[in-house]
Amino acid sequence: MKKRIICESSRKLATKPTIFIVKVNSMNDLKFLSREELEQIRMEFGTPSFVYDENTLREKAQELQAFPHAFGFFPRYAMKAAPTAAVLRIFNEEGLGIDASSIFEVERAIRSGFGTESISLSTQELADDFRYWAQDGVKINLCSLNQIRKFGSWKLGEPVGLRFNPGTGSGGTNRTNVGGPSSSFGIWKDDLEKAKELCEEFGLEVERIHTHIGSGSDPEVWKKVAGMSLDLVRAFPSVHTLNLGGGFKVARMPDETATDLQEIGEPVKNIFREFAKETGRKLKLEVEPGTFLVAHACSLVSSIQDTTDTGSGGYRFLKLDAGMTELLRPSLYGAQHPINIVADPEEAAQRETIEQVVVGHCCESGDLLTPAPGDPEALAPREMPRGEIGDFCVIDSVGAYCSSMTTKNYNSFPEAAEVLKKKEGNLALIRKRQTFEQLIENEVVS
Repeated sequence: MKKRIICESSRKLATKPTIFIVKVNSMNDLKFLSREELEQIRMEFGTPSFVYDENTLREKAQELQAFPHAFGFFPRYAMKAAPTAAVLRIFNEEGLGIDASSIFEVERAIRSGFGTESISLSTQELADDFRYWAQDGVKINLCSLNQIRKFGSWKLGEPVGLRFNPGTGSGGTNRTNVGGPSSSFGIWKDDLEKAKELCEEFGLEVERIHTHIGSGSDPEVWKKVAGMSLDLVRAFPSVHTLNLGGGFKVARMPDETATDLQEIGEPVKNIFREFAKETGRKLKLEVEPGTFLVAHACSLVSSIQDTTDTGSGGYRFLKLDAGMTELLRPSLYGAQHPINIVADPEEAAQRETIEQVVVGHCCESGDLLTPAPGDPEALAPREMPRGEIGDFCVIDSVGAYCSSMTTKNYNSFPEAAEVLKKKEGNLALIRKRQTFEQLIENEVVS
């Protein structure tokens, strides 16, 4: 069931309101939690809490392992999506490697049990200390001409990968598109010859080429970028592995289209076979998704702590004990997440369904959890059962870029707890709620 919603941007009141289609939520749409488990979470761990489902994590890892390939395949997890140790350990058990984006993520992966040989680093900031991890087997993808110079100056004798910007990208917004001329990630495709010259100057053996285009689901775009990436491989006879990144689109809302791994993988598999016939080189394929693996495996369990109404020309607001301190994507991208109001069963049967806006607990006008699709400045009320103080508000599909990408400690709110629903069904704490003392422990008063 869907409803036509009229949305106005508070910062664009002179413009004509836009009509959006927003999913109507019920009280029965929870992905993997029961009402009894919500009560247990509130009593044992408090709200807000992120709750991960181990079965979903393992199922997504196994689905990724079935990605089509021609001559060998190694899937990695882009750990920036959700780097909590318990999540990393599950993926390690499932045979995934790691895509790290900083030296600190490398350290976290190793402490979670990953061997150095299973970790790849592609970073905007190549720290001097990384030379020691490289000597221990961590793989490096050099992402700029200056990074080639820096790594070359270390004279480690280790083979390297090169990350290129292939000149095109894909994504729901400019902020999720990481290829093309508006993206700073990777060596620009037109600098190929300069990159080759620098590798020769420093005696670097290039064994991997890496590209990444963003979050898209179009098989034709994937096929095109795979072909462009193979053109980069041709320039380096020593390359044996091509990494096509991640960015597989997931469908959080009913009107969104998810990436079909088999649909995008088969054309890429065929291109690899054609390349092998032409060159005699059988390339190994790597991919490194984050969102695909964890997005649907986590729910944010929060409580409605207040409500307010701004009259006949305004809105009814549900105020949560969570917000942009836990979930920034709506404020940043206008991203959409399923939202469920869960009340006492006897009361729920008597509740009317009305339009409501869900906001966070921060003293910040941008702390909005129901923005218009793609427009973080516009309010988009959801038609939901009338929420009241004390009800649960469960926001689903928050496993990726939520706990790991927030306005942590804004308004001095402590970091939320994280819980794992284990495959046996029991709930276990995997990250303690931050205390106020921990929040201020690094401050120095002089």
